[in-house]
Amino acid sequence: MDKYLIKNGHLTDPANGINEVMDILISDGKVLKTAVEISENDTDAIGADIINAAGKVVMPGFVDLHVHLREPGFEYKETVMTGAQAAAKGGVTTICPMPNTKPVIDSPSRVIDLIKRAEDAPVNVLPVGAITAGQEGVDINDIAGMKEAGAVAISEDGRSVMDTWIFRQALHQAAEAGMPVFSHCEDTSLVDGGVINAGAKAEELGLPGIINAVEDVIAARDIILAKEAGCRLHLCHCSTADSAIFVEMAKKQGLPVTAEVCPHHFTMSDDEITEDDGRFKMNPPLRSRTDVEALKSALRDGVMDVISTDHAPHSAEEKSQTMLKAPFGIVGLETSFALGYTVLVKGGYLSLPGLVMKMSTNPAKVIGIDRGNLAPGKTADLVIADINSEYVIDSSTFVSKGKNTPFDGMKVTGKIEKTFVNGKIVYSCNN
Repeated sequence: MDKYLIKNGHLTDPANGINEVMDILISDGKVLKTAVEISENDTDAIGADIINAAGKVVMPGFVDLHVHLREPGFEYKETVMTGAQAAAKGGVTTICPMPNTKPVIDSPSRVIDLIKRAEDAPVNVLPVGAITAGQEGVDINDIAGMKEAGAVAISEDGRSVMDTWIFRQALHQAAEAGMPVFSHCEDTSLVDGGVINAGAKAEELGLPGIINAVEDVIAARDIILAKEAGCRLHLCHCSTADSAIFVEMAKKQGLPVTAEVCPHHFTMSDDEITEDDGRFKMNPPLRSRTDVEALKSALRDGVMDVISTDHAPHSAEEKSQTMLKAPFGIVGLETSFALGYTVLVKGGYLSLPGLVMKMSTNPAKVIGIDRGNLAPGKTADLVIADINSEYVIDSSTFVSKGKNTPFDGMKVTGKIEKTFVNGKIVYSCNN
């Protein structure tokens, strides 16, 4: 039986209103107790391994609603195991892999297959099922069956269901099944071969641009349809100022609409793209500084609920190409906390409890899992981090197969030291 007494750490647990130095005792996969002081001689603590977390923060493990593990079909980019190991290193204890694999995760049997592949993974792997067969936008899948098999949401991520009638029917079925829908907001008819945000940088580099309306049109559509269907809707990787406005309008109407922002979209604008290089190519693209500031404000004001990574690994060969040829996507599991702490907490937009709320408590609520909470009796998924530790992001040290990040060489603050899943240490920093 694994038993740990974590002493002297600053416990940040917004679900329970805790943000102070406290001890925490975990045993048999659960939080046994928290208190200002738990003695090593406490009856419950006898036999526990002692971890001195003085000067460190202790937080509920992060829940990433939006990752791409590439398995099955694209294991050269990432596997369930390497993606899960990257998550553990980043303090992420639960990941939700998107269904755009080969074959697509579009049936109960394929959901079950993915869960079996993840049996030995160090973190919790909760699949997201596809809305339509093969993600072709025509035949709606067995949504209730996928939920029963273990899927926590449905999404067409990587593309939108462009047929509005079909998407409306899917929303109604999802509402009936009690399944949240994750929306990839992209009107493909407006993309027009774009590879970078439309604007001065696109013109400077001579590259076709992606206008904000590509996202905004579908964000508005999906909110309207979800309202009519009475379905829980989660907008993925919001990147524009107007997306935030639409989400705020939905919330003011009391609609069950949530939304996420990825670290790259609140950290970097297209102004900071230095060259025509595949590592800067992602979908949605890095937007204008105006959009970046709007997203940070929306996170601060509670309009945007969740921080997810859209972790999208590719091979070095694929990403070494120009933006016209390279695939969309960057990795993010190993850098999300540090970027969030550096940009949002040190930048004055969020408190540390506010960041934990966006990375742990809120995403757990979106998919209805009992995580993001370190009250006694809860599952011991937790993270110890040094928020005073500065380091330089170095992709060569990533455990993910994907090294494709625009943040190589960036100095950040906030290092994950230990990650626990179900009361077991699944990652421990060497330094």
